Amino acid sequence: MRLPIACIVLLGCSGEGGGTKSLPVHEERDGPAVFDAWCPADARAVGAWTESTLAAMSLEDKVAQMSGVNLLANEDGRYDGVEHAALDIPAFRMMDGPRGAHAASGDATAFPVGMARGATWDPALEARVGAAIAAEVAAVGVNVLLAPTINVLRHPRWGRSQETYGEDPHHLGVMGLAFVEGAQGLANTPVLTQPKHYAVNSIEDTRFDVDVRIDDAALHEVYLPHFRRTLAVAGTVMGAYNHVNGPPAVESPALLTDILRDQWQFPGPVVSDWVFATETTEGAANAGLDIEMPTPLVYGDALLAAVEQGRVDEAVIDAAVTRILHAKRCFGLAMGEPVVDRSTRLSDAHLELAREVAERAAVLLHNDGAFPLGDAASVAVTGRLADVGNIGDGGSSNVSAPDVVSVWEGLRDSAGDRTLFLVDDTDSSAMAAADAVVVVVGLDEDDEGEGMIAAGDRLDLHLRDEDLTAIARAAEASDRVLVVLEGGGAILVDDWIDDVEGILMAWYPGARGGEAVARLVYGEVAPSGRLPLTVPHAEADLPDFDNVGLSVTYDHWHGYRHLDRTGGSARFPFGFGLSTTTFVWGEAEVYDEDISDGEDWRITVEVTNTGDRAGIETVQVYGGLTEPTGDRPPRKLLAFGQVALNPGESGQVELTVASSDLRIYEDGEWHAVLGDYTMWVARSAEAIESVVAVSVR
Repeated sequence: MRLPIACIVLLGCSGEGGGTKSLPVHEERDGPAVFDAWCPADARAVGAWTESTLAAMSLEDKVAQMSGVNLLANEDGRYDGVEHAALDIPAFRMMDGPRGAHAASGDATAFPVGMARGATWDPALEARVGAAIAAEVAAVGVNVLLAPTINVLRHPRWGRSQETYGEDPHHLGVMGLAFVEGAQGLANTPVLTQPKHYAVNSIEDTRFDVDVRIDDAALHEVYLPHFRRTLAVAGTVMGAYNHVNGPPAVESPALLTDILRDQWQFPGPVVSDWVFATETTEGAANAGLDIEMPTPLVYGDALLAAVEQGRVDEAVIDAAVTRILHAKRCFGLAMGEPVVDRSTRLSDAHLELAREVAERAAVLLHNDGAFPLGDAASVAVTGRLADVGNIGDGGSSNVSAPDVVSVWEGLRDSAGDRTLFLVDDTDSSAMAAADAVVVVVGLDEDDEGEGMIAAGDRLDLHLRDEDLTAIARAAEASDRVLVVLEGGGAILVDDWIDDVEGILMAWYPGARGGEAVARLVYGEVAPSGRLPLTVPHAEADLPDFDNVGLSVTYDHWHGYRHLDRTGGSARFPFGFGLSTTTFVWGEAEVYDEDISDGEDWRITVEVTNTGDRAGIETVQVYGGLTEPTGDRPPRKLLAFGQVALNPGESGQVELTVASSDLRIYEDGEWHAVLGDYTMWVARSAEAIESVVAVSVR
């Protein structure tokens, strides 16, 4: 395979704060300027239309706009809002789709799950996925795509870890924004996105009732930056089920009004999660919840009564409907019953994209001579998941995907002259006779998923006993065992890693995952995935995961940040991934070491492919105070980029690091901490290549 020599991705998005030394958050953003940038149409014309339309609406008309109309998905899989033909107000038509159009809408392309796509570390690729999913939901009339999921993976036992992109807010924000821009960028097909679940949502089993207690610093610095980044573009946002510091997230004035509207100046509507998110009519309305979905439970007649009785001011209703009308007009939603045409689904281009993403997402975790298997004349394939189309959770992200290619099918169909056979793990003779054994094990929809409607949170981070048995039997029979893991998060390997020669993390790889795994296993392409999460030696190395209690506390410390605090190391660190080619890095260089707050550093590093295969390398920059204070993580991810190189080629990766990303949030303000900083240019959170000294003056 040949790769273009100049294939370089440059990343380093601007920060989440504002100002030079200390700036009140209410002065960070100018509302009209934010609206102009957010609205793809003529913002002034939209504003004038909204004002005149609102004036023509009765109270009943307005309240009708603030909820959906169907408790269950309609025949096309949609949840629709209200259209007002006389006033030319189109309806929102919504559908889930974090990894493809929801199963209720019929067959569609199943893409690798969000965590897999996070492992690509490639926002340009993710933008293509966003566009493809948007096109497939639009095929059944959808104009609001309930995606992406961008919650911080605080702990890998979270049942929906597969839906999000990883544990780091910077990485989450870059990948989430890419999805949003791709999905909302379709020509002649307006589809709004709905990043979710706002905010601090990462438990399934108690998700309807748990109260997450969190201080302002951790909230703003860890659990909100990625929402702020994506909502600069996204048309809507979904509020979470959980409570935050007392009230439900969708009834929290702090989240919906103080932060979202006053600080960030977000112009679009806030939509509740389905059915169980809202508790009280006036609590939701007065906090700033614009739309209750999927049908009025505390809105509708109850909201009309609340206004008539003076418990909710009509000005609150006007503000909510203004945001709803803005979104509908800005993004050009169409009137009338939508035309349903599923011919765009399951296209060759979309299936090829699904394979490409699965290929880029797979992470080679361990290689002691097992990988690739290009020289193996005979391969035995075994394991519980070897011939299973294992595409992920059966909850709201579920996709009806026909003809999913399993790992066995992918290996078999591209075996060429090799002899391949699918065997039970009790067949030690067959495994011993083969040149290599591939064991496919991991998680499935019975192990993890959405709470109440699917499996919920994981019980632990181990494989099932039957999977461990399959690995042990293969290792006893063969001295060349490659384990292919499937699943949505971290899986512990310490008990068996020394018994096998290779481990490939394939995640839930989507409709063409088996083809992707085969190309990687046979050496047709070098693996380039990098972990978007930390894989510990033991679960005890991570913070506690409480999915039983109804009050939990979140802070700055999880994942690699937690290990930095405790002095521990990971089995496989955040950002880690092996390749079958080799890369040599030059010393990183920084331009303008000393800058003022609000300015950016430019860091460059030259990378050379010294191996005999084309490959993709990922460069990561972590930064923090040279003398950290101890009350915050000593470093965090600030930028990342990639370079694709053919054998013998070199390329320069240039990264922009925003000094504003180093600000801290205290006493309701963003503060610049002046002084000396260290930048670690790294292959992973624990593999540092260069150290650069800089300062903010």
